[in-house]
Order: sequence, then structure tokens, then C-alpha cells
Amino acid sequence: MHTKVIQIGDRKIGGGNPITIQSMTNTKTEDVKATVEQILRLERAGCEIIRCTVPTLEAAAAIREIKKQIHIPLVADIHFDYRMALAAIENGADKIRINPGNIGNPERVKAVVDAAKERNIPIRVGVNSGSLEKPLVEKYGGVTAEGIVESALDKVHMIEDLGYDNLVISIKSSDVLMCVKAHELLAGRTVYPLHVGITESGTVNSGNIKSAIGLSLILSQGIGDTIRVSLTGDPVEEIKSAKLILRTLGLRKGGIEVVSCPTCGRTQINLIDLATKVEKMVEDYPLDIKVAVMGCVVNGPGEAKEADLGVAGGIGEGLLIKHGEIVKKLPEDQLLPALKEELDHWS
Repeated sequence: MHTKVIQIGDRKIGGGNPITIQSMTNTKTEDVKATVEQILRLERAGCEIIRCTVPTLEAAAAIREIKKQIHIPLVADIHFDYRMALAAIENGADKIRINPGNIGNPERVKAVVDAAKERNIPIRVGVNSGSLEKPLVEKYGGVTAEGIVESALDKVHMIEDLGYDNLVISIKSSDVLMCVKAHELLAGRTVYPLHVGITESGTVNSGNIKSAIGLSLILSQGIGDTIRVSLTGDPVEEIKSAKLILRTLGLRKGGIEVVSCPTCGRTQINLIDLATKVEKMVEDYPLDIKVAVMGCVVNGPGEAKEADLGVAGGIGEGLLIKHGEIVKKLPEDQLLPALKEELDHWS
């Protein structure tokens, strides 16, 4: 799907640009210190665009101070009160997220659009299945993909009629298959970039599974320009998952891929502990390689040789393998330090 290019701060989305990863803070935006600290953690994890809720004028004013201390574009999330949108724009938000349907009368929507137009900042039109208008629910006999798409396009046309087309669209549902169908329907009816995610997907465990399935079904069709993995948990986990989804789909390079066997009765090292520590350890390395952590002699040496770097366990010991060649045999407790040493001096 070819979409138009939209500029958000110093980032370009759409038009074939790389898919960007977003997240949202869960701090009180009014608390500048806590919000900045969380955004900086997200930046280090790989977040490229951050969204903050703006429920009060104090939160809107905080945007100015927050932006001075962060390095990625900030999106102001607005619901119901158009004055929050105006204040967020005045304080330097790089994009605003609104649902024109809950902003109020057309004059208020126009005021927001005029303010965005004056500063040429994008508006993300966001529609969730949980807030679908009653007439559309009745028209389609319930909450449906068709209703979600019609609602989103109605809002887009409302803003277009006000002479503005610097827009991004997001349509979300916690129903994975409904969300996929809605994106398939929408993709053929708009040129605006699409922000993709499965909303209210759940905790880190269940949310990751639902998001991986939904995002993969959508992104693999060439639909989507930015993504968020919405999880009930530390938002840093959202970034980790989003990066892995994109890398698995071949839509992004970079970052170490860890492969490990599921263990069985033949395993004679503490593979679960080792693999967990390896996965945590490699997060901070900007390398585009594969590391294998294997448990026994059946498939271990072969799988490790296929990776760039790996270990294959034996009886309380293991082989260190690099570029397909056995480097040395080590006691179990030296395998993790040996992997770290190799990564620290990777060539």
C-alpha cells in the first residue's frame, strides 16, 4: 500500500519510509520528571514516536518542558475537550490524536484544525471499536469492521472539508480478526498513513500473542506505516515486542536475534536460565546477528553453527561456536561470560 508522506517532528512516515515504532507513557503527563524519565527509557529501548495523554491544561503546559529533554516526536492524546488540543499545539506537540466525533460541535473541530494548520502539524484521526457511534452500530447490526472504517472516513472527510489533509488514521479493536478486516477495507480507500495496533490487547503475555498475530496479518499485506504493541505493563516491553515483530517479518534489521531450543530430558545444563540471561544481555548490543543457545548434542552443534555465535550444551559444559567453527569447550558457568566477551569484541 502506497501512502502519502507525513512529517512528525523530525520523522517521516508513509510513502515507503520504514515503519516506525510508537508507545505511550503511563505516567501523569503533569509530572514532567517522571514522564521524561520514562520517555528516555523508551528511547533507549528503540521507541521512535511517543504519545502522552493531555487531560488537563497543566498536562498541555508540561509538553513544552518535556520536549526540551527528549529526542523523539511527541504526540498529544486528546479526548472530549478541544481546549486541550489547542493548548497542546500551543506548547509544541508534534502531532495531535483526536476523534473529532467526541470533540463536540463543528466550530470546536474547526478551531483545532485551524491551529494544526497554522503550525502544519499532523492530526491523527483515531477510532476505536469501543467508541463506535450508535447509528453505525445500528446500521451494521453491531460493532463491525465496516462500521469502524465508515466512522474513520467520516471523520477524515470532516477535516478534509475544512481544508486540511495533513492526516494519519488509526482504527483499532481488541478483536484481532475484526481489526485485520478493518485495515484491509480501509487500505484500499485512503492514501493517508495508517497507525496500526491491537488495542486493549491485554497483559504482556496475552497482549504479545494477540498483537503478534494481528500486526503480522496486517503488516504482511503491506498495510501500516507506524505500529504500537499495546500492553498492560511497562511500555518498554511494547518496544521490545514491536522490534521483534518487525524483524521477524523482515521489515527491520538490527538487534541480536536469540534462538534457543525448548529443552528436553537430554539437556544437562541449566538452559532455561542461560537462554533467559543471554536474551537480556544482548538487548544493549547494536549488532545484526543471530545467537544460538542450544541444550544438547542432538541438534545443538548444528543449530549453533548456523548462527553467527552460539553455545551447545553437554554434561555440565558446552561448546562455544563462532561463524560455524568450534572455538573452545567451557564449563557451564563460563558460557555466559564467554558469549559476552565475544559480543564485546564482535567482528
